[in-house]
Amino acid sequence: MPKYVALFRALNVGGNNLIKMDVLRSLCETAGLKNVKTFLVAGNVTFESASKNATLLASKIEKQLFALTQRELKVIVLPLEHLTTIAKQDPFKTIDPTDAMLCVIFFAETPANTPKLPLTSTTEYFEVLDIGDRVAFVVARRKPNGWFGFPNGFMEKQLGVVATTRQWSTIKKFVAFAEKG
Repeated sequence: MPKYVALFRALNVGGNNLIKMDVLRSLCETAGLKNVKTFLVAGNVTFESASKNATLLASKIEKQLFALTQRELKVIVLPLEHLTTIAKQDPFKTIDPTDAMLCVIFFAETPANTPKLPLTSTTEYFEVLDIGDRVAFVVARRKPNGWFGFPNGFMEKQLGVVATTRQWSTIKKFVAFAEKG
């Protein structure tokens, strides 16, 4: 049976849309998913399904999520092999991670238009290195106030698609976790 990952947008972030992982696991099982496992608390889930339609799987999870929370929350579902390929490519291998936050942004759908790269934000201090196959790779640097810029909202606005962001270190750990189970 094919393995998938589900990345939940805006779940358990900043004290909003709080859902315990056992509840999230149960929600996914109610949607018909098998061997459901959660990773960390920010809405990273692995599961198996006989379905080959990731969009349909996301829709089933979103319906269960709405029934639980009464909120329209997005879920991005990808085959595990897609996430594994991203991790093996290591798009950040030439970047010095010192004082940088390396981000992977996943899009709910393919953007209609892709901007010319590199795309930068001088106010948020980040640079988009690459965009392709419903994913973008971004290096965020510290702003003068000491905080890192967070590129998710910027990318959603630039590309007109819903997105969710994970740090590169989380992606590598999530792939290792998903491949074990």
